Amino acid sequence: MKSFIAIDIGASSGRLMLSQWKDDQMTLEEIHRFKNGFRQQDGHDRWQIDYLIQEILLGLQKAKHAGITSCFVGIDTWAVDYCLVDQTGHRLGDPIAYRDERTNGAIAAFGQRYSLQKLYEKTGIQLQPFNTIFQLANEDPQLLQQADKLLLIPDYLGYVFTGKMVTEKTNASTMQLLNVTTQTWDAELLNEIGVTEALFPPLVDAGTTLGTLNHEQFPSYDLPQATFVTVASHDTASAIIGTPAEGSDWGYISSGTWSLLGVETKVPNVSMTAFNENYTNEWGAHHTIRFLKNIMGMWLIQEVARQQDYRYSYAELASLAENTPAFQQFVDVNDPRFLNPKNMITELQAYCRETQQKVPQTAGELARCVYDNLALCYASELQQLAQLTEDGKKIQKLHIVGGGSNNCFLNQLTANIAQITIEAGPSEATAIGNVLMQMINAGVFASLSEARQAVKRSFPCVVHKPQSHESNIVTEYQEFLKGVG
Repeated sequence: MKSFIAIDIGASSGRLMLSQWKDDQMTLEEIHRFKNGFRQQDGHDRWQIDYLIQEILLGLQKAKHAGITSCFVGIDTWAVDYCLVDQTGHRLGDPIAYRDERTNGAIAAFGQRYSLQKLYEKTGIQLQPFNTIFQLANEDPQLLQQADKLLLIPDYLGYVFTGKMVTEKTNASTMQLLNVTTQTWDAELLNEIGVTEALFPPLVDAGTTLGTLNHEQFPSYDLPQATFVTVASHDTASAIIGTPAEGSDWGYISSGTWSLLGVETKVPNVSMTAFNENYTNEWGAHHTIRFLKNIMGMWLIQEVARQQDYRYSYAELASLAENTPAFQQFVDVNDPRFLNPKNMITELQAYCRETQQKVPQTAGELARCVYDNLALCYASELQQLAQLTEDGKKIQKLHIVGGGSNNCFLNQLTANIAQITIEAGPSEATAIGNVLMQMINAGVFASLSEARQAVKRSFPCVVHKPQSHESNIVTEYQEFLKGVG
């Protein structure tokens, strides 16, 4: 029986998940979990790459000790961040995290010398200050001179374990450097930031065999024989692969630290309306496009919990919110001030104070404020998304996958406000999507459609139907945003 291991690393945690295909169903078992996060170093917020490498090795060793002597392995992580390596293959320092302040004002500065609308028309990627193009525009010139190659985080990790350098396309699309029409690097944009195509390893499709684990590099670890596959290495791309959807009338929210709300399509939308609404056209596996909107997501509640020293669990915060009066304030959850504030609680309170609204004080009020406004944002964007899709077709079903699929309070609130049926789960969609690309590579499934049917059979979802009619509040919310915009 073949074994498949998904290495799935998010901004706050990572894990190794073991999957096998037996009795017409997928199994999924966590074999190792570890924390992740950036820390201040040399004046920047940086990821601890050596620590991640060590944790992956510990996880693979656990798999070997559990009897997994050979396996396939795929790696997915967050997008846009990168490692620079010199001609000898050595890393030039730890990578700077996307929430670092170095790209504050980067979009405006870039826009002074290059049309932002043209940038969107070329790449189809939404304007976010942390996109790789803006990071590179603010990179240390001396460091860039020393660099021979740039590797996105999952590609760098794959290189560490196999010695092979590639650039996986679904993740590369988020860099805002690939031309959505030609499907390759845009020479004009590269020139604009002072780099050449030679900086990047070859582009490869998701599902490509990368290479075998180089055991000689890790003599102190007892590791299985492992074949690494370049899965859809952007975690959102993997999550959408792992979404148990059928037909064409569905949308999704990949709900984690970020909430990614969108549809799967074949044709990019680089219209003026899509540009103005800041929708993105990220590449998916099997020549699909993830047309979606980035929403600040569970980061808000994660930071509220952290600032209270985790006195309350997320389940307790949801319970407190449920027993607190609703819609006491409107908040633009995508306001840049919430990207990486020193204190999320005081930032939310300051926002409400500045907009002359009731200031949330208690844990319940803060949680209710976050959840109400996430649900309102989701509902508002679903309306906008319907207008941006072909023929304005209404989305009939919303799949919520990822960690946020476990938040029954927020999911039901979203169903009520958006007046849409929600299927919540699987919570491990990213790891599942990672594994599916390995399984397709290994011949277990013949197509993405067949693989998704297997997910539906293997991992039951929770259905949330609208229980009350609260959609009018969306109009009030939208009017508020216009007023503060």
